[in-house]
Amino acid sequence: MIDHTGLTVSDFAKSKDFYAKALAPLGYKVMMEFTAAQSGTTDAAGLGDTKPDFWMAKGPPNSPRLHIAFAAKNRAAVDAFYKAALAAGGRDNGPPGIRAHYHPNYYGAFVLDPDGHNIEAVCHYPVGAASKPKAAAKSRTASKKRAPAKKASKRKKR
Repeated sequence: MIDHTGLTVSDFAKSKDFYAKALAPLGYKVMMEFTAAQSGTTDAAGLGDTKPDFWMAKGPPNSPRLHIAFAAKNRAAVDAFYKAALAAGGRDNGPPGIRAHYHPNYYGAFVLDPDGHNIEAVCHYPVGAASKPKAAAKSRTASKKRAPAKKASKRKKR
């Protein structure tokens, strides 16, 4: 499982603004930010919904350009991402829709960020279905865990 990822961007302020607006419909926001003076190298920001799992830093854009897909809870969130990304200055790279060549419920939308990275929002659920909230999934898993077995006593009976 990937914990976090990132990319370098040519215009940090412009890209930070783009991603904050484009990813807002997916629950993402800027969660951490460091200036070059603080980091000792360059400006950086981490975005996420519960922790910063998508990072960007000022620098020469990655080459070749990257493709990063963000999970959406439902198809409406994919549509909202696409609209928000275009309004924030992204360029269309594939409108929301089914991509049946991946699988029958693959619903995705693609935009190019200010540096040309291919950014996607994707939902893998059928119409009307949505992903389960993370907290609920974790609590179900936790409730299924069993208490540790008690060790048998090694004392000899006299």
